[in-house]
Amino acid sequence: MNPTAGTALAVLLSLVSAAGYALAAVAQSRLAAAAPASPDGRGALRALLARGQWWWAVGLNAAGALAHVAALHYGPLTLVQPLGALTLVAALPLGAYCARRRVTRTEWRGALWTLAGLVGLVAVTGPAAPGEALSLREALVVAAATALLIAALSSGRRQGNGGRAGRGLGHATASGIASGVASALTQTLTAALALDLPGAEPTWWQTALLAVLISGFATGGLLLSQAAYRGGLAAPLAVVNLSNPAAAAVIGVALLGETFRAGAWGWLAAGGASLIAARGVVLLTKGGGGTGEAGATTGTGAGAVAGTSTGAGAVVGTSTVAGAVVEAGGLPAARIAGLAAPEAEPAGVPLAR
Repeated sequence: MNPTAGTALAVLLSLVSAAGYALAAVAQSRLAAAAPASPDGRGALRALLARGQWWWAVGLNAAGALAHVAALHYGPLTLVQPLGALTLVAALPLGAYCARRRVTRTEWRGALWTLAGLVGLVAVTGPAAPGEALSLREALVVAAATALLIAALSSGRRQGNGGRAGRGLGHATASGIASGVASALTQTLTAALALDLPGAEPTWWQTALLAVLISGFATGGLLLSQAAYRGGLAAPLAVVNLSNPAAAAVIGVALLGETFRAGAWGWLAAGGASLIAARGVVLLTKGGGGTGEAGATTGTGAGAVAGTSTGAGAVVGTSTVAGAVVEAGGLPAARIAGLAAPEAEPAGVPLAR
């Protein structure tokens, strides 16, 4: 395939990936919005897993991930990664349409600010040369530290709508971090399977442990994003997409000897891009058109193929994820609705503006 055709195919696959992620985000957001908070949250996770709509969202996330991987096969990272940020732009009108309202001007401004910051951050965080993989010891340390960080981010117990939105951003941050860590661990697993891992040749159980860690991070992160959508759609989605490359960049700089492109100027550019993106997130938390889809001040919900904890230190993370979904979502089986707007108007979920 000639370079022009390869680039065109990479762009097409990137757009398909963004659309898949956006549809999954809206689906998860609708599930979260249709489930009023439960006093005890008993059976919330089991009820969620029993919903066919949830598994549609999982399938859409998986399709988005596969399209993203395929796009990276045909196009450079510097092209594919920024196009992935279009997930937010696509999810915003889709979520508003499902909520039967219009996207507010503040939401559009917030999305554009966040998109600009994310593209700038991705542009300078990729390594100039391919980085090395983590060693097995480093991978276990990263997994354990990430599980503790996720536990801290998911343990907030603020009250009220503002507290719900804050909790949602905490869960979204944890989900994005887990996604970045899962990517690093996937790179390590690939090196292990190729017998090219730093240090001694890995045994079968060490390779299996890496696979379990990756699976746990992916599954838990999906549940964390579901919990995040109780605080809205647009702001959590923006935070997921920002914390993902940020986590990968921290691992690359701290453990793999990578650095930002353009040296010191790259660090300054990354800082400026982060501030721009943060401005966008603030606008998104304010521009949800009243109560928003999930009863908070934002307009829509988030989704990513992210994951959190299992394996060494992952038992803590997995229990935290389940607790986060119970605490933030409730999701009793009798009250979970489908992807379409419910016939009766749940509290905090306006069906029309």
